[in-house]
Amino acid sequence: MWPDRIRPEVIAAVQAAGIEHPWAHQALAAEHALDGDSVIVATGTASGKSLAYLTPVLTALLDGSEAPNGRGATALYLAPTKALAADQRRSVKELSQPLGNAVRPAVYDGDTPFEEREWVRQYANYVLTNPDMLHRGILPSHPRWSSFLRALKYVVIDEVHTYRGVFGSHVAQVLRRLRRLCARYGSSPVFLLASATAAEPAVAARRLTGLPVVEIADDASPRGELVFALWEPPLTELHGEKGAPVRRTAIAETADLLTDLTLQGVRSVAFVRSRRGAELIAVIAQERLAEIDRSLARRVAAYRGGYLPEERRALERALHSGELLGLAATTALELGIDVSGLDAVVIAGYPGTRASLWQQAGRAGRSGQGALAILVARDDPLDTFLVHHPEALFDQPVESTVLDPDNPYVLAPHLCAAASEIPLTEEDLELFGPTAADLLPQLEAAKLLRRRATAWHWTRRERAADLTDIRGEGGSPVQIVEAGTGRLLGTVDAGSAHTTVHEGAVHLHQGRTYLVKHLDLEDSVALVEEANPPYSTVARDTTSISVLETDIEVPWGEGRLCYGSVEVTNQVVSFLRRRVITGEVLGESKLDLPPRTLRTRAVWWTVTEDQLDAARINPEILGGALHAAEHASIGMLPLFATCDRWDIGGVSIPLHPDTLLPTVFVYDGHPGGAGFAERAFHTARAWLTATRQAIASCECEAGCPSCIQSPKCGNGNEPLHKRGAVRLLTELLRGAPEV
Repeated sequence: MWPDRIRPEVIAAVQAAGIEHPWAHQALAAEHALDGDSVIVATGTASGKSLAYLTPVLTALLDGSEAPNGRGATALYLAPTKALAADQRRSVKELSQPLGNAVRPAVYDGDTPFEEREWVRQYANYVLTNPDMLHRGILPSHPRWSSFLRALKYVVIDEVHTYRGVFGSHVAQVLRRLRRLCARYGSSPVFLLASATAAEPAVAARRLTGLPVVEIADDASPRGELVFALWEPPLTELHGEKGAPVRRTAIAETADLLTDLTLQGVRSVAFVRSRRGAELIAVIAQERLAEIDRSLARRVAAYRGGYLPEERRALERALHSGELLGLAATTALELGIDVSGLDAVVIAGYPGTRASLWQQAGRAGRSGQGALAILVARDDPLDTFLVHHPEALFDQPVESTVLDPDNPYVLAPHLCAAASEIPLTEEDLELFGPTAADLLPQLEAAKLLRRRATAWHWTRRERAADLTDIRGEGGSPVQIVEAGTGRLLGTVDAGSAHTTVHEGAVHLHQGRTYLVKHLDLEDSVALVEEANPPYSTVARDTTSISVLETDIEVPWGEGRLCYGSVEVTNQVVSFLRRRVITGEVLGESKLDLPPRTLRTRAVWWTVTEDQLDAARINPEILGGALHAAEHASIGMLPLFATCDRWDIGGVSIPLHPDTLLPTVFVYDGHPGGAGFAERAFHTARAWLTATRQAIASCECEAGCPSCIQSPKCGNGNEPLHKRGAVRLLTELLRGAPEV
């Protein structure tokens, strides 16, 4: 039963939606919320988490509608994507319809027309937005939101498991700024958090919000049967770099599966990690369906970030109505959007964490019916390891969420933003964490803050919130513009522009193929022309690294395992042209792009001459053995830290000038670090053992993408020595301390 304090009108509305009785975790979460406890509900997909927080929220809004001041209580909902916020607004509007005007939900994000924004600020009592808009739009303009913040009763944070790494660390500081402003306006909102199943959810929630949080993780919802298939694409007759065997690509295999499912009338979503991959899967499936029935081709589409708002909304409507049978989507669709009636999910490549894997698989069977999930392995060490070791997926708990709000690169711009909102006092510093006080003198020296009397003030004319991009994308998005017409096709974040929209890159948009003719980094514009090349493009880069400071160093036999700060210099130098279906390399073209530097955190290990002798590693194969171990360890790290292969980088050097020994580095790909290298340091024995096993168990002769070749290697996967890497890791692990 729902707690007695839930308004009868709310219970009646829930029952009108077809839900007679709550599940135990829903009622327990609502009880804690009504008691004023911040709470996280960490249960599986389709477990009714939204009702767990909506029932107390709607009760508060209904109570507030009777308040003498007219505005009454308010609530704020945060989602990591615009699509999820829009979807939640639809759900809230439908559920609260019997409650009349007491509940006034509204989306407030970058797509909200300016003429509607004033109404939202003045009259909406349930505002749905995202952390980006809270950071850039709401908090800097808090005087205009004063009546809303003064009445703020609940803050709902959805899909908490996505707030990890640099993004999660930024969001943690945005929430501290929100709490500070609420306190100044006299409110102390309760935080209600929802997450997919995660390890230690209360710990992650406490780190995110800075508050004690009650954990509810026992899932009492009914489950339909889920059949989970692990699918390894077959080997082809082709040979790749250095004669390595080539498997059929996960993209091509997923497109075939999506085609077959669509032909059988099975409502399906194919998840892929890259925007280009989503477009490719949709294009291939459409072409194959058109050969059979031209009308079916219109029932498959791509969905990804970077589309214009009207394009996203049209796709969401078509998906909800059933007009679309198959969708190739990035993780923009992973997060909680209610796609009822899905029968199957195809996942093109391991999504980086077990939490994301189960979140994506859970999109199917949301109405309680049985469902099918297929993980199609890419040709890389981790995917290959997983399809041959299913226990690593099915017998292991999901990962802990890794974030570090005290990262000075994250914290410094938020101290500036907080000071620009309301001058920063010493009493505020405890809220922002133990490193805040140490950063203030540096911010004063940089003339960003100035101390007057008892407070620090923002000194510049520009907006302090613009000092940082909370998603760690590093600068203004690059606009993709059609050269002949001037039409804006979409955007790509600044951090990936060098690798995705360089001159000569193939860019896919809404099923059409474009070639990038010019990339203007100064004006953040990429000019493209429609074309139909028979290939895709992959950028190649080179990387050097220097040690700034070693924080921890432990002996591994004669070798050393270290963790600390490094500076990485990276430059995109060329791109490969690959045949779309087979992945066959057709050629390489040079690029002239400026280098970029990154100060971050890294884990690294060294070996001595005696260890090399014991492992039978001579100077001729040393570089290849180190390089192969580096590639494989990067590929395997997502099994041990909540990261994606593309969140991390690596460098291997036979004689590094700072260590004076053969050294392998693995580093976080974000300024100041993201917690991934630290996690690697603390799980190094298990991580490197799995790395050695992945290389040794691969059936190839001299190395392939399934074990030691990397799709993003700037040196063209040269040199690599598979057997040397196995012997080297065996010797290194012999000296690893017992856990």
